[in-house]
Amino acid sequence: MSRNDVVLVTAATGRQGGATARALLAEGRTRVRVLVRNPEAPNARALAAAGAEVVVGDLDDPASLRAACAGTRAVFSMQSPIVSATGVDFSKERQQGRNLVEAALAEGVETFVHTATTGVGAHRDVEGWAEGRWKFHEEYWENKLATCDRVRTAGFKHWTILLPATFMDHAMLDPAGFVDGRQLLTVVRVDKPIGLIAPEDIGKAAAAAIHEPAKFHGVTLELAGDVLTLPQITEVLSRVDGKEYGVQSSTIEEAVAAGLHPGVAQGMTYMNVAPVLARPEIARSYGLSPMSFEAWARLRREMT
Repeated sequence: MSRNDVVLVTAATGRQGGATARALLAEGRTRVRVLVRNPEAPNARALAAAGAEVVVGDLDDPASLRAACAGTRAVFSMQSPIVSATGVDFSKERQQGRNLVEAALAEGVETFVHTATTGVGAHRDVEGWAEGRWKFHEEYWENKLATCDRVRTAGFKHWTILLPATFMDHAMLDPAGFVDGRQLLTVVRVDKPIGLIAPEDIGKAAAAAIHEPAKFHGVTLELAGDVLTLPQITEVLSRVDGKEYGVQSSTIEEAVAAGLHPGVAQGMTYMNVAPVLARPEIARSYGLSPMSFEAWARLRREMT
């Protein structure tokens, strides 16, 4: 590899950034630099042990981002709201996206791969949006769209936007959280298809866009490895675990009474009206091979 062939991965201690860093390290085609706030964190130390160059910085600190971007040819970008015990803070996400884009441009980065979430850009057309039904979701979606639009118009030689579907390791789909260990209680309709993606496959898609920037230039990729209803998901889990799981769609009040956070319960009802945009055939059309939910679940059980 070239001495100057360096890729910066932000959010490297999280699921998507970590998956991207690991995918790049496994392929060995580029040097990997990871941006972390705490180099002593277990995930940061694991990436360093795997061969990544660890640099300390913060998305709120433009100077640290300039230093991290210096000498790199590509950047993997992700920002998210800050979740804490006191609630969700949406106030920093847009500025953090702007900071990273501007730092990358200033340092001459040619390829910028950004990840958001499925449906960004189509959210304004969702049933009830114009009437204000999803007002409590507005800041989340509009922040995501603002950064995606900034990436599209920034002037990078190559840019790609990944819009991943629901993570296969979403807490909702973990039998450990089922009622009595058997029943998935949810506010999502049982007949509603859900796009699913393994976090590992987000990393592989990002790595593909970094390695083949011309192929993925200008692409906004709705990314899924499977599309299943909740009953189909519990059928898969029943086969994999050798247990009989079921699913029950409930009201928000019933879900909250069973222990689901009120904000989470309300937010998940959005899935009932949002269109399924991410599908496996889209990813395959770009040469990607994302895992099915069953393949991912079996692999996950083998690893634990």
